[in-house]
Amino acid sequence: MRVKGLEGKFRYAAPACVAPGPTPPTRIIARTMKRHLTPLLALAFLAGLSGAAQAQGGGTPTVGNPQEGERKLAMCAGCHGIPGYRAGFPEQHRVPMISGQSGNYIVASLVAYRKGERKHPTMRAISGSLSDQDMADLAAFYEKQGKDQSRPVPDTPSRQPSAQVNQLLQKGACASCHGANFNKPIDGSYPKIAGQHADYLYVALKSYKIENNPNIGRGNAIMGAQVKQFSFDELRAMADYLGSLEGDLKTVAQSRFHNH
Repeated sequence: MRVKGLEGKFRYAAPACVAPGPTPPTRIIARTMKRHLTPLLALAFLAGLSGAAQAQGGGTPTVGNPQEGERKLAMCAGCHGIPGYRAGFPEQHRVPMISGQSGNYIVASLVAYRKGERKHPTMRAISGSLSDQDMADLAAFYEKQGKDQSRPVPDTPSRQPSAQVNQLLQKGACASCHGANFNKPIDGSYPKIAGQHADYLYVALKSYKIENNPNIGRGNAIMGAQVKQFSFDELRAMADYLGSLEGDLKTVAQSRFHNH
């Protein structure tokens, strides 16, 4: 089975894993978006955060415990705790590195899978089995895991993009949300993307182009508007550059059957 209009872009295979926060004060969000986003995208972003807040209990953040998260990570470690682990759905790619990722983003992503805004069979099943507290605990664990305070990532990218890629990044206003070196997002609900696996970034970016498919796609007004202005080749070029940068993200090897 293929996605209509995307023949050759995605293939179906066995599902595997991909990975995900609470909402910061609305007033801070509004000030940030006034500086960085258009009014239309700002409204879409606020609407999305409102939905996530409701899923998290009316907007009250659930405080995560990293020690509890470590006791709950068996279903995550089977993919995200194996360096270089590859998923086969919707096409071959390495699963994302989530150690060192923003805890808020991890929770936001899990909520999006649970609500069906992100359509991935395995991740939807996993997120549906988690309570809000489970999500917060796992997010707290992965945010803390692998942090190396002795080697802070510089704000300036370690390598500069080509003129073509630089133009694409400027067109997409990527740094306005993902921050300095694409590693310091302006808000915790945005992901760090510097150094993320390029093949995963490419698959994730393409997923925002897909609509009306029960198994593939991501519903996000901001990202949907951004990626639709780029060709697949342009998305790949941006993903390749972003994946080549130094960042906080990593995979920390763990047994799938880690117990405490």
